[in-house]
Amino acid sequence: MLLTRHKTKEGPRLALDGAYLPEHLTLQMLLSLPLVNLYQLLQTLPLGDRAVDPLLPPLEAAHEVWACGVTYLRSRQAREQEADLKDVYEKVYDAERPELFFKSVGWRAAGHKMPIRIRRDSRWNVPEPELTLVINSEREIIGYCAGNDVSSRDIEGANPLYLPQAKMYDGSCALGPGILIEDGGWPADMPIQMNIVRGDEVIFQGETRSSQMKRSPGELVDYLTREMKFPYGVFLMTGTGVVPDDNFTLLPGDLVQIRIGSLLLENKTVSS
Repeated sequence: MLLTRHKTKEGPRLALDGAYLPEHLTLQMLLSLPLVNLYQLLQTLPLGDRAVDPLLPPLEAAHEVWACGVTYLRSRQAREQEADLKDVYEKVYDAERPELFFKSVGWRAAGHKMPIRIRRDSRWNVPEPELTLVINSEREIIGYCAGNDVSSRDIEGANPLYLPQAKMYDGSCALGPGILIEDGGWPADMPIQMNIVRGDEVIFQGETRSSQMKRSPGELVDYLTREMKFPYGVFLMTGTGVVPDDNFTLLPGDLVQIRIGSLLLENKTVSS
């Protein structure tokens, strides 16, 4: 089941598999339910007209987006290349406790076909394709969406304490196109692909698989939620295994295409 949010004349509205759900329904309501109740509700709710209005980000204004770092070997290698304090990332990769950081609040996140941004005070900026878990109030993974953790590598590389500035700014988080709700079990191995198109040319292609993550989704969710409650759910980016070469940086007008499983998220880059 694919759950999407749309911009209608009456306001945001949820749709299921391309058909509108009742107007009063919100994502906060759905993510406050236990998994079994969520499935049962979505299977019994009446469906309305075909959802043809533009897509919105698949989260609401008050939702939080968190992220994990150094969960793939390629990510550890890239962080070590950019950083003056290289052993910091090796220790995180091998440690029991994962790296977790706040990425965005819902009202700041971009959706499918919406712009992402380059920081004006950074010279080295990259997109990061990430499987993004959608977690309910009961700490259960109810599904996933595609995510883009846009990052300023030079800022983070100068000092790990600059991580919030490298990761959190307007246009640095994109999610979409919707939430794929998995009622048949969690897929153990999904392809994660990224293309970057500049003009008419594909200037970068990369691919990994979710099975290459050093940590399991359940482990990451456990650490995020063990000391924090999310009564209306939370989104968790699980790290990237696809990193462009060190001589690459995003430019205005670049089109970033991220495909995770059957989901495609596209965003163009702007500088202001």
